[in-house]
Amino acid sequence: METVSHLFDGWEETMIWSCLQGIMGEVWADEKLSSAKAVLGDFCFFAGKAHGELIRHEMERDGGSTVLVPRNAEWEKALEEERMADMENSWTWTVRYALKKEPHIFQKESLRQMANGLEPPYELQPLDQKIFAYCRANDWCRDWVSQYTDFAHFERLGLGAAVTVDGVPVAGASAYTRYRQGIEIQIDTKKEYRRKGLACAAASRLILDCLDRGLYPSWDAHNKMSLALAQKLGYHFDREYAVLVRNVRSSSP
Repeated sequence: METVSHLFDGWEETMIWSCLQGIMGEVWADEKLSSAKAVLGDFCFFAGKAHGELIRHEMERDGGSTVLVPRNAEWEKALEEERMADMENSWTWTVRYALKKEPHIFQKESLRQMANGLEPPYELQPLDQKIFAYCRANDWCRDWVSQYTDFAHFERLGLGAAVTVDGVPVAGASAYTRYRQGIEIQIDTKKEYRRKGLACAAASRLILDCLDRGLYPSWDAHNKMSLALAQKLGYHFDREYAVLVRNVRSSSP
């Protein structure tokens, strides 16, 4: 790990830090140790000298990443070349939105008000063992716990808050990944419960819990709705960046 970690220097991405710190994920490199990729969950981050074989390996391997992130224009060009060579048209470019990492910008009283703003039938509760099991069995919220081997692993490294109705989760916020100094936030709301402020309440609770533990709650927005919610909670926009994402195949005939 030490031989390629310098290739990622200056890249403020918590999932890379998780890999380099040996907490979660993997790091792959070419034989010359001049190119590397950090792989965690759905994400793969490419650094160093652009290397087509590393890209193809990630595109083709079983269980490979679904979001490919280039470090620079050189990697972006190499990713585009591999995308164009893909006869199955499996990949598409899209944009994500990075938020600034500012540990001292959160207004705790405002977050408490949003976390405590739910009314019946909604209830906000910690992501416990019962909810963990529910997440494992339901696609819409599986990413709350997908990077943890079991509940004991989640209890040691993760944390989360779920909005429930009669004990069943309908929205929530969780630690998608963990690094030494903090977490990367994952937000999901069941389709029929969106636009009710549920994600805002859960995210507020999770941020407060992180601050109480001395952890930084990192947020990276996958669309403008996520960006708007992050800004409502106190984050500040940093930049747009391009990623290559695997196309979702329809299960319909």
